[in-house]
Amino acid sequence: MTAALRAVFRPLADSSPSAIVAGFIAMLTAYTSSLVLMFQAGQAAGLSGAQIASWIWALSIGMAVCTIGLSLRYRAPIVVAWSTPGAALLVGSLPGVGYAEAIGAYLLCAALLAAVGLSGGCERLMRRLPASLAAALLAGILFGIGSAIFLAAERRPLLVGAMFFGYLLAKRLSPRYAVLAALLIGGLLAGLLGLLDFRDFALQPAQPLWTAPGFSLEAMVSIGIPLFVVAMASQNIPGLVVLRADGYQVPASPLIATTGLASLLLAPFGAHGLNLAAISAAICTGRAAHEDPQRRYTAALWCGLFYAVAGTFAATLASLFAALPGELVLSIAALALFGSIGGGLNSAMAEPREREAALVTFMITASGMTLLSIGAAFWGLLGGVLTLAILEWRRPARGSISPARRAAPPVPGPDRRPG
Repeated sequence: MTAALRAVFRPLADSSPSAIVAGFIAMLTAYTSSLVLMFQAGQAAGLSGAQIASWIWALSIGMAVCTIGLSLRYRAPIVVAWSTPGAALLVGSLPGVGYAEAIGAYLLCAALLAAVGLSGGCERLMRRLPASLAAALLAGILFGIGSAIFLAAERRPLLVGAMFFGYLLAKRLSPRYAVLAALLIGGLLAGLLGLLDFRDFALQPAQPLWTAPGFSLEAMVSIGIPLFVVAMASQNIPGLVVLRADGYQVPASPLIATTGLASLLLAPFGAHGLNLAAISAAICTGRAAHEDPQRRYTAALWCGLFYAVAGTFAATLASLFAALPGELVLSIAALALFGSIGGGLNSAMAEPREREAALVTFMITASGMTLLSIGAAFWGLLGGVLTLAILEWRRPARGSISPARRAAPPVPGPDRRPG
């Protein structure tokens, strides 16, 4: 066998049943944890089923190509996913702007991501944004969706209660499958209660729809910039941390640049952004994927292949979620975000000197306020930065000695009596 053929068939030789299972679970985790957010955002914005299907298709195909390409290039389990916090942001922001203007905001976000990657400024940019404010912004964006489960419980207490306690039980026994368990319980109970409506469900491939972008300052500020911030803070940086924590020292800039350029190409079809995955990636980088760390990249390859299959039938996925009761969709979205909300709040409050600024960021963002037709995420970030700047203005750095203390004479202690 020639060297070229060996290179072609090497991934198959390196693969294993555990890698296939890990890839499938990673794909399933990505879809069950946040697909409902995009469906919810699309419905709130009045998008048609075809537009939502094109949105899911564009993201899925982009994830498949980037995951497979980067994993083969670096022989590392590099998993690419859509921006889950970005989808959550769109639930509140997308209904306020036209769809063409939203596409323009996606292009801005993608261009910023590509620029950060191509310039090599990923780490430098994130060092300038206090981690506490980024975490508070994320938690504030997700808070409204996470709390929606308790409002849904008012309307369907049996359905939502069963999903909630099923989630808690699975979280205790097998945390990786907690969201999936809640989805299965909710789907089964909804069927028994006659809440499922499959009249419009049909197995059909997706039809990509091109939308010419429009540009408005309102959409750029309320969607494009916050989308970029949460993508970097809550997706790309954690994704890099997961890879490096498991020993994969891949360069950051090419990964960010690739996902940014792919997002730029797919935005007119509805893709709001591709980023490095963290949770899904951790499934593929762990020992359960393969005993040999050098062969775990095959788990990411299988994940990419499953992405491609799911994207091909994106219209079917959209019609499937349309058949589910709204309370089920709200509840599974909320449960999927519990961990992100808790982690964001914990990180936001970790630094005492930045705690008040982080609290301002969280409260403004979680309020859902709109000022000058600009959404809460932007005002939350701006409010936090201003709060931090005012409170920290001319305050001595941690660990430094103030000029007054440096000028003061030493105080005699018990062992320093004068004379």
